[in-house]
Amino acid sequence: MPKQVLFIQGAGEEVHDQWDNKLVGSLERELGTGYSIRYPRMPQEADPHYAVWKSALLSEFDKLERGALLVGHSIGGTILLHVLAEQRLRTNPGALFLIAAPFIGDGGWQSDDIQPRTDLAERLPAGMPVFLYHGTVDDTVPSAHVRMYATALPHATVRVLAQRDHQLNDDLGEVARDIRSMASR
Repeated sequence: MPKQVLFIQGAGEEVHDQWDNKLVGSLERELGTGYSIRYPRMPQEADPHYAVWKSALLSEFDKLERGALLVGHSIGGTILLHVLAEQRLRTNPGALFLIAAPFIGDGGWQSDDIQPRTDLAERLPAGMPVFLYHGTVDDTVPSAHVRMYATALPHATVRVLAQRDHQLNDDLGEVARDIRSMASR
């Protein structure tokens, strides 16, 4: 049976169909057979609200098997992380992969919708591996955000990718390698 991967898109006008679909396509090509990627369209993608996306995520989590892998891009990754820190899931995910996620809190972005957390590491499912990816030429979310996450999530594996943009140049090869590495654990 294929390993489940849930990919949560970023936000913006037409992001699902014109931007993040390229990331999903890259991930599908890089992973090959043995993986099944769910790529739901998040509600109100051009104007995301935490409560609305949280509700959609909880519905998606109910469709996942134990050990499913969670991937979030940009604000989708931020929301995914915060939902995991707030909510006990029916089954524990196998790992979390955050791509170019904005940090909410001191030094990062401010939000009226997402409350900053200083306890992210303690609130995530116990033992869940976390991987952080950020390009050095990301002009949407500065690469300093990945360093803030590295401090907040000291056990995370951090990958800063040279000359990669907010979309990691539409190449998720490093993410796929880390996902495949989870099979050997």
